[in-house]
Amino acid sequence: MQNNTVETLIAAAVVAVAAAFLFFAYTSTHSGNFNGYDIQASLNSVDGIEPGADVRLHGIKIGSVTSISMNPKTYKPVVHLTIRDDIHLSQDSTARIASSLLNGNPFLSVQPGHTGKVLAAGAVWKAN
Repeated sequence: MQNNTVETLIAAAVVAVAAAFLFFAYTSTHSGNFNGYDIQASLNSVDGIEPGADVRLHGIKIGSVTSISMNPKTYKPVVHLTIRDDIHLSQDSTARIASSLLNGNPFLSVQPGHTGKVLAAGAVWKAN
């Protein structure tokens, strides 16, 4: 009887530590939903990118891909993005598809521009 109680307490402690770790990882990586503005990025190719993929600036997650469609006139892909409210991208910023070294997941890597003309919510951005 004594062994069962000790084993149960140890198992509960392990589950609590695992839950605390998951909570920390979830909150520190900004994996959850965040407030942001929506823009559309016109790209030449979207190989490997899927809805839910990260949008990163200098390796820091600043948004996510919400959907992908095709412009029926140009047949080029249009990537719908949500960007954090505190990030203001210039109109001359560029984007390319990159891949994480750790897990190989593709993401959209943004290189900031310098014009000072900011992309507004709902803007169509020629990203490359």
